[in-house]
Amino acid sequence: MSHSQVSDKVVVITGASSGIGATTATLLAGRGAKVVLGARRQDRLNRIVKDISAAGGTAISVAADVTRRPEVEALVKGAVASFGRVDVMVNNAGVMPMAPIQLLKVDEWDRQIDVNIKGVLYGIAAALPHMEKQKSGHIINLASVFGIKVFAPGGTVYCATKAAVRSLTEGLRVELHSQNIRCTMISPGAIATELPESSSDEATRRSVREFVDKIAISPESVASAIAYAIEQPADVEIDEVVIRPTVQDF
Repeated sequence: MSHSQVSDKVVVITGASSGIGATTATLLAGRGAKVVLGARRQDRLNRIVKDISAAGGTAISVAADVTRRPEVEALVKGAVASFGRVDVMVNNAGVMPMAPIQLLKVDEWDRQIDVNIKGVLYGIAAALPHMEKQKSGHIINLASVFGIKVFAPGGTVYCATKAAVRSLTEGLRVELHSQNIRCTMISPGAIATELPESSSDEATRRSVREFVDKIAISPESVASAIAYAIEQPADVEIDEVVIRPTVQDF
């Protein structure tokens, strides 16, 4: 199948400085998309944009912390200012500070809600008016297998935030399909990224890291699924993709 459906699409990606976000930006740019990378780490973004440009791709970046709504608005405005539209919004930024609930890491609970739920909502709020005006668009939210099953002790709050992303994405689909706006949720299992490093509880971080290291597959597997959803004809909506390493039990 030709990848013509990806080429020339303007794709905004949050959490684009590493992991799934960076890999997705590189893959889509290689297929002719115009990619707009958002993340907090401008130096990392600059490097990825440079690599994409050197390979003949089209990419820009805007420093953006998804917990700050004006910065997410500025990210999408940057896409529209440079390329005239926004075809795909990939809400990928996420944090996973695992810890048993009785450690009462309330700051980390707040942070997960701010990044994993509110960050996604801010991305939707920024992109939706442009998509409504265009009468076309595609919102892709990164959920998790931890939104389908609950990993506890340790992942109770994280799983709750990812379950919220599932509900949000399904509600959006029902509300937006009549406006020719597609919605997709991608639920990865163990992927080789920096995500497990955000646990401040050393014991939990070690066990999560060991679990992931043993079985993790590359972020290309997720980037390919995102590309697959984007490249479908406009009347085909890939609603959900769940991706695990073949050996993963959970």
